Amino acid sequence: MARNYLFSSESVARGHPDKVADQISDAILDAILVEDPHGHVACETLVTTGLALVSGEIKTEAYADIPRIVRRTIQKIGYDKPEIGFDSKTCAVLTSIDEQSADISRGVEANGSPTIGAGDQGIMFGYATDETPELMPLPIMLAHHMMIRLEEARISGAVDFLYPDGKGQVAVRYVDDRPVAIEAVVLSAQHRDVGIEKVREGLLEEVVKKTLPGNLYDPAKAKTHLNPTGAFVNGGPKADTGLTGRKLIVDTYGGMAPHGGGAFSGKDPTKVDRSATYAARWVAKNVVAAGLAKRCQLQIGYAIGVAEPVSLAVDTFDSGTMPDAEIEKRIAKVFDLTPAGIMETLKLRRPIYEETAYFGHFGRALDAFTWERTDRAEALKNA
Repeated sequence: MARNYLFSSESVARGHPDKVADQISDAILDAILVEDPHGHVACETLVTTGLALVSGEIKTEAYADIPRIVRRTIQKIGYDKPEIGFDSKTCAVLTSIDEQSADISRGVEANGSPTIGAGDQGIMFGYATDETPELMPLPIMLAHHMMIRLEEARISGAVDFLYPDGKGQVAVRYVDDRPVAIEAVVLSAQHRDVGIEKVREGLLEEVVKKTLPGNLYDPAKAKTHLNPTGAFVNGGPKADTGLTGRKLIVDTYGGMAPHGGGAFSGKDPTKVDRSATYAARWVAKNVVAAGLAKRCQLQIGYAIGVAEPVSLAVDTFDSGTMPDAEIEKRIAKVFDLTPAGIMETLKLRRPIYEETAYFGHFGRALDAFTWERTDRAEALKNA
């Protein structure tokens, strides 16, 4: 019997309060990694009306001018005018930073040591599917593309009344686990007070129709909700407090795969919440790229201070060309999934993280996103 269902995923704009917080945390991480690639950072940010608060634990020899980094990041996002409700020049910036606990750092590494323990215990998931060129689920990729186009339309002036905040959602009809149609679209964008009809027309013509593929999206048939509550003039941190790490499903697979629970932004790569989740995506993507399965989900488990994973599990959802246990054996031969191996192979001690903090950590063909490479596909075929 054919499986027939709808699946929705959402994405958010760079100016969404939670994403503002993520970008600030990762900008601080990058500033430290420029001077100290072995710095330990766990940096959390809260943004609200007129305030950015940075807290966390940092152990480094580098100096980071945190207030300057915070203001520069907020300005780059687009909050640079008082009338938007949050302004990089006038908001207060408070910091509360402690040093990393010695109980944690002694289990992780001595600087430069080849043996590095995981920075925390936990489970991490990776996922890939052959339903898109990026080997990502279609709903989250469409939602991200819609948010990217919203940003482009705002910056270029193609839609000249937009402010930085916004959210989008796409519902895709699947038959036998393959996408066949887009049945619902939701897009809410912060804007100047220009009248709701003008806002909806601009969003439909300049964002939705220029993003969603015509073979899947029919405006006459799909439910399209544009700023469905009406005006969205008050947005950003003025209207909604933002916190680092609250958009985990936006950051990953749009809900198509599980999440281990650990956030990414503001964490240096010794934190396996981040680095091992990147590695799990890398492994899953290479399994699909090698033709060993149409879909692949990987779970990796770690213990704090221990280098080798404590568990590895593969699920190909009956789409594999061989048993999942055989794929697990090949993965163990081809990939070094210790923290040191992941950081070295994926080059994670570089200042590359601010760019990951918006429009998703996966599915983007950027040079810095080494976990998106399919450079181990041939090795998996021949293992």
